[in-house]
Amino acid sequence: MPSYSSFASFYDRLTQNVGYEQRAREYIEILAQNGINSGILLDLACGTGSFTEHFCRSGFDVIGVDASPEMLCEAQAKLSSQEPPPLLLCQLMQNLDLYGTVDAAVCALDSINHLPSLSDVRKTFSRLSLFVRPGGIFIFDANTIYKHREILGNNTFVYDLDDIYCVWQNTLLDDTVSVGIDIDIFARESGQKYARYCEAFTETAYTPEELECALCDNGFEVLSICGENTRSAPVEDTQRMIITAKHKT
Repeated sequence: MPSYSSFASFYDRLTQNVGYEQRAREYIEILAQNGINSGILLDLACGTGSFTEHFCRSGFDVIGVDASPEMLCEAQAKLSSQEPPPLLLCQLMQNLDLYGTVDAAVCALDSINHLPSLSDVRKTFSRLSLFVRPGGIFIFDANTIYKHREILGNNTFVYDLDDIYCVWQNTLLDDTVSVGIDIDIFARESGQKYARYCEAFTETAYTPEELECALCDNGFEVLSICGENTRSAPVEDTQRMIITAKHKT
């Protein structure tokens, strides 16, 4: 799992194109379609709290969980004015441990792909089955194998902002479903002086069948598997899936 210790303070600047509000609205609509308009919502792998903020504003009592203390510090600063303030917990997804049940859980921006193995995916779903109430909804997205092989692959991406220069290098690993990611960030400190920060982690793609089987084996019923922004079944060149599951009663 990535620590994002160096990346945390730059994360929001480098993900301005994500469209958090639109994506959060989509998750909230899916929840409403399944009868959940309020209650306690778990934002799993909440990062700097951008989704958490939108969920709070939509009337949910939110618990944010992330494995990175640095990301949670950014979230704490961002969410300090929310009322009631969300509860933020530093935990690995595989070790999720809450104080009670939640009505829904959301895990966004390919965070499931950060789990290094299918065994870790199953452990995460097993923990969720303990804390998502019967009848509760779990929504998550995941990068596809197509995206890892054809889009990320062995490609390099560069982000050039006024005071930040970021080089994102991908390496397709031998299993051809995992991508090694190396991020170098050069941030202006003063004048022409820059500081360099580095992060390295791996993302692994899982098939829809693997994810559905892991959900079903841990007490969830899969309601839909859709391509992002399509609400229809994934096709060969789908880059990201959105999966909605219901905890069986």
